[in-house]
Amino acid sequence: MTAYAIGNLHPKPVLDEEVFVYMERIQATLDPFGGRFLVHGAPAREVREGTWPGAVVIIGFPTYEDARGWYDSEPYQALIPLRTRHMAGDVLLIDGVPEGYEAAATAARLRAAVN
Repeated sequence: MTAYAIGNLHPKPVLDEEVFVYMERIQATLDPFGGRFLVHGAPAREVREGTWPGAVVIIGFPTYEDARGWYDSEPYQALIPLRTRHMAGDVLLIDGVPEGYEAAATAARLRAAVN
């Protein structure tokens, strides 16, 4: 099942050289795990509900194990300080939904569980 690394990042107003080095090197850390950018550093075009400060990063992986392997890998761990010294934010790893997922079926299971 597809998994994702999602970041809500808050870059400082002036980007440092380290951020550019991070960006230049990150793809090489993703490649062994089948990771690819789906969204990279885009500010929200419209916030329809709530607030969403910062820039969004979404990276897709073939499996959760691939996402975890990438994040925990030595090459990526070595890059993290280049980003975190210049950007605060939140990063999470999350499973996607399986092929054929139906929200109505999930609602039915939840309804049955509470009744």
